[in-house]
Amino acid sequence: MDWQADWGLRFRMFLTMFLLFALYIVFAGVLTAYVGGGLVVFALLFGGMSLVQYYFSDTLTLRTMGATEVTADEYPQLHGSVERLSQQADLPKPKVAVIDSNVPNAFATGRNQKNAAVAVTTGLMNTLDRDELDGVIAHELAHVKNRDMMVMTIASFLSTIAFMIVRWGALFGGGRNRQGGGIVVAIVASLVVWIISYILIRALSRYREYAADRGAAAITGNPAALASALVKIAGEMDRVPKNDMREEAEMNAFFIIPIKSGVVGRLFSTHPPTEKRIEQLRQLEQA
Repeated sequence: MDWQADWGLRFRMFLTMFLLFALYIVFAGVLTAYVGGGLVVFALLFGGMSLVQYYFSDTLTLRTMGATEVTADEYPQLHGSVERLSQQADLPKPKVAVIDSNVPNAFATGRNQKNAAVAVTTGLMNTLDRDELDGVIAHELAHVKNRDMMVMTIASFLSTIAFMIVRWGALFGGGRNRQGGGIVVAIVASLVVWIISYILIRALSRYREYAADRGAAAITGNPAALASALVKIAGEMDRVPKNDMREEAEMNAFFIIPIKSGVVGRLFSTHPPTEKRIEQLRQLEQA
């Protein structure tokens, strides 16, 4: 495997986390100055619950997506591919899970390389040939190796705190704060923080998909297989019924190709256009 550290991705991860934490320090200061301790306590409590959720992220995500952990006896070829590609990527073998769905998709989750899981749908296994499936699995393993799931999960939790305050801020604070406009200041500040967080997370999420595609090419040595898989998956996703996994659209950042949700959804997508990802893989094939 010709794996090289992606310093562009690492720099973007560091910069995103630095900016987010700086943003939230200022945010906490605004809440304290204009509202008092009520919303700050709320933010700390919600943050604590989020950290607990992060610690059990692999189990919780699999359960949320309806994924079932499977054994090598049940899916020997899938386990064989994950084990072989994990060895090629110099990674511990993650948990292997399957989702009973016709939607062709896959995702990886987990807080670190030793506590990771890779899940694929039955639709994906029925759509792709073996080399293409290897390309998709390698893409998910590249996410694990780059540790970008950890960064994206933490960043999303921070953004969610601001969103929750925007939604529920009026329930906190004393009468003095309501009369003095403190709650309004808190809600406006939360909205600004959430918007900035959203933009930062989306920018990082798109870059990490390019990085995972390059990582998959390095692991398999076959960028054409992943390009072919993306073409097939994109074509199948266009025919997905609206009620089939659409309720899981909030997990788009973890899918290999997001579940589409109209023009606005594509504009604010967690992923770059599939055409550009395929173009990068074609260039890697010719290199």
